[in-house]
Amino acid sequence: MRRWRNACFYLGAAGVLVGAGASLAVWSAGAVLLAVSAVGHGLFRRARVRTQAGLEPRAVAVPVAGRWRAMNSPADRVPSHGVHTCAQTYAVDVVHEPEDGARRPGFGWWPLMRRPEEFPAFGVPVRASAEGVVVRVSDGQRDHLSRSSWPVLPYLFAEGLVRQALGGRFLVGNHVVVDLGDGVYALAAHLRRGSAAVAVGDRVGVGDVLGRCGNSGNSSEPHVHFQLMTGPDFRHAFGHPFAWTYRAGGEARTGVPAGGELFTASGPHGVAEHTSG
Repeated sequence: MRRWRNACFYLGAAGVLVGAGASLAVWSAGAVLLAVSAVGHGLFRRARVRTQAGLEPRAVAVPVAGRWRAMNSPADRVPSHGVHTCAQTYAVDVVHEPEDGARRPGFGWWPLMRRPEEFPAFGVPVRASAEGVVVRVSDGQRDHLSRSSWPVLPYLFAEGLVRQALGGRFLVGNHVVVDLGDGVYALAAHLRRGSAAVAVGDRVGVGDVLGRCGNSGNSSEPHVHFQLMTGPDFRHAFGHPFAWTYRAGGEARTGVPAGGELFTASGPHGVAEHTSG
């Protein structure tokens, strides 16, 4: 459904734009295709919601160590990133806020862009959140400059639309997908170019290094995007809820940190303890 819906959208948009200055028939055909796309989007969204409604959160480990800040969290809203596409329904982003005095550059007016090496998250190991088998590895996209200033924000939005039109892999950037069993898959995205430490077919354990945090794909700054999903291909899978064990506010918690919340992950291999749900 998703493929023909997208085809209708792009053909319809082209028809409306071209037909507006040339042909009423072309414009009308474009408008019809856009309407079909909108209906398809509604049906697709309802199908996703129905599929995800009965899923119980899967307990997995935090894929990073140290102190981090959650962003775009499912603890605040679902879908957490505003869309269900690419199985992002329950995804979370985390940025590194180390306790050793290293400062994470803030969002402001200047400089317009920064090199990814200026962010403490860049190059930090990203680890397996549970035992499983690696089923997908993408490692060739470049780590671009940050989009962490107000003047560049419109460019980030426009760039995101272009990446979405080009395909999901340009959104998630370099990534690793691990089959956790029982129809659940874990995705770690926006990894550093050339940092993949695993290959398709490798069996990994909790805490094994998958790669390193980067700034590839649709990313405003180096961070880790994590999600569980119901299939190995994020373009066609549904999102799956998950729960971490972490520390925040001086106490142990289970769930997902809220947006803006500082949390610390520790335990075997530098990740939070994996608990069965």
